[in-house]
Amino acid sequence: MIDNYAKIAKANLENLYAALPADLAKNLPARQEGNQFIFEAFGETCTISPEAIKIGDGSQPTVLEILISLYALHARPEQPVLQPFKSYKDFPDSMPYMAAFTSHTEQLLVPHVSAIAASVSEIKDVLKGEDAPAEASGDFSFLVYPLPKIALCYIFYEADEDFPASCTCLFSNNARVFLPVDALADVGEYTSRKIMEIIGA
Repeated sequence: MIDNYAKIAKANLENLYAALPADLAKNLPARQEGNQFIFEAFGETCTISPEAIKIGDGSQPTVLEILISLYALHARPEQPVLQPFKSYKDFPDSMPYMAAFTSHTEQLLVPHVSAIAASVSEIKDVLKGEDAPAEASGDFSFLVYPLPKIALCYIFYEADEDFPASCTCLFSNNARVFLPVDALADVGEYTSRKIMEIIGA
């Protein structure tokens, strides 16, 4: 039985292919093979086709299919602008989703800061990441790309005798161009979940 997330993703896919943009491959960007579009998303190979969205081996949560279908529907020629980074609360209309974003994206990782610090190289490798700009500060930080045109900058402080560990997740400056604000919160959550998977937590 198809779940509600899958129904939404399927409807988005039908809308996409009903008026398929001629420049979709360039705007995602993706490799086009016939009517399929292939690119990296959330650390997995993603294939968009008229029949379905396949992510990795197909075992990923169906909510990712919604996010990828929305990303395709919002594909634009603009290039990502990294800086200045934006906190989630700086996006208009983000307030209803702010508590969930903080809990599911940032606080989720706080108990695992030491394990994340030991796995930065692997995290960057899986999530198409790179070193964060120097101004990101923190005890350590890195940049990852859960979607080709959306970057997240994670900044971590490890616990010491005066302060607890902390995690801050910032978005590339124009991330809102490529997805609705509620979907951006989900991008943060599922990127953090992928980090948890990478560290084996």
